[in-house]
Amino acid sequence: MPPGITTLAADAPTLSAANTGFMLICSALVMIMTPALAFFYGGMVRVKSTLNMLMMSFISLGIVTILWVLYGFSLAFGTDIGSFIGWSSDFAGFSGIGVTQLWDGYTIPVYVFAVFQLMFAIITPALISGALADRVKFTSWALFITLWVTVVYFPVAHWVWGAGGWLYELGVIDFAGGTAVHINAGAAALGVILVIGKRVGFKKDPMRPHSLPLVMLGAGLLWFGWFGFNAGSWLGNDDGVGAVMFVNTQVATSAAMLAWLGYEKLRHGSFTTLGAASGAVAGLVAITPSGGAISPLGAIAVGAIAGVLCAMAVGLKYRFGYDDSLDVVGVHLVGGITGSLLIGLFATGGVQSDAKGLFYGGGLDQLGKQAVGVFAVLAYSLVVSAVLALILDKTIGMRVDEDDEVSGIDQVEHAETAYDFSGAGGGSSARSTAPATSPTNKKVDA
Repeated sequence: MPPGITTLAADAPTLSAANTGFMLICSALVMIMTPALAFFYGGMVRVKSTLNMLMMSFISLGIVTILWVLYGFSLAFGTDIGSFIGWSSDFAGFSGIGVTQLWDGYTIPVYVFAVFQLMFAIITPALISGALADRVKFTSWALFITLWVTVVYFPVAHWVWGAGGWLYELGVIDFAGGTAVHINAGAAALGVILVIGKRVGFKKDPMRPHSLPLVMLGAGLLWFGWFGFNAGSWLGNDDGVGAVMFVNTQVATSAAMLAWLGYEKLRHGSFTTLGAASGAVAGLVAITPSGGAISPLGAIAVGAIAGVLCAMAVGLKYRFGYDDSLDVVGVHLVGGITGSLLIGLFATGGVQSDAKGLFYGGGLDQLGKQAVGVFAVLAYSLVVSAVLALILDKTIGMRVDEDDEVSGIDQVEHAETAYDFSGAGGGSSARSTAPATSPTNKKVDA
């Protein structure tokens, strides 16, 4: 994603109605990805955790939006301070932004750039939630989002995309969020689950998805919204780079889905719908940083490699004993690392920049830069996220009580159930009329 660039007054761009409209549509597409993620995650958990999983994504829409307006946009994209963070008083509270003021070097208003970037900030902490399914207090999760975007996401977004950010100045390529979004979220997820521990019954009780159709719906909507996420990250539609990214998004996602399915057929003997959905998401993750630097043939390679590696990685939690409930580490961390590093091999030098990868005569220079970006974001997010989780766990507590986790976090945290099997309604007032030992209640708690 290109940050603002400086232009001479005589060459200053003018507002483009076409690019402005295009970016508003892309912003709406990225917004729909958070509810899509909620459906994707919501279908993967057991019945008793469905609403909580949905809410852990939805609450990010509210919290991050307000923080972004108050100070987040300024921290991420304001005037650089020491290559680590930004700040511009005009951006704080959106108080000094003119209606037709353009984002520096582009033909879209600052408001449009700000709202597009807002949608990225919203979905990133929502991605983390999938690793924490079934066991986190909703109040603690909301506070964690508030702290995490402030001290992790906003600074990292500045490193990667902000004018003067140290990773941007180093020449790290991240078209739409492999480091700032996916590695950031995946590393954070790993840091938090190492602090809060495993679900009750991990590796003992069956914890199968309760609604695979819901998973497929969420994955399909994510795929749809991702075109705005990726193609929109060039901030315009004048030179064809966004079109290449659009094509590569489709190509890599398809390749990753097929590769994941092929791997699980060879390994487990079946083509599963969960594998198809997970493979597609793995491809979307991997092409996010790389799609503006590679060719469609390169996108096939990136997608196929990511599909296999992510399929292999989801089983690591059983080997190493960390409970990544919905495979955020296996898909987003591993997929983000894969896509970011493969730029160093497959970058053609003929799309978003002239940087070339190893296979196109560029040597190891770009691969080295990509590795610095990957491991800097991974280490920072992992450590700071674990510290935040530890502070919350030792103060207000991160986890619900064990009995509440077993009986169902939906009823404990939200006083509702996802499905009404009795016809009496899903809210607390309707449930109060049903006896505690009714067969219906037992089924809802399954």
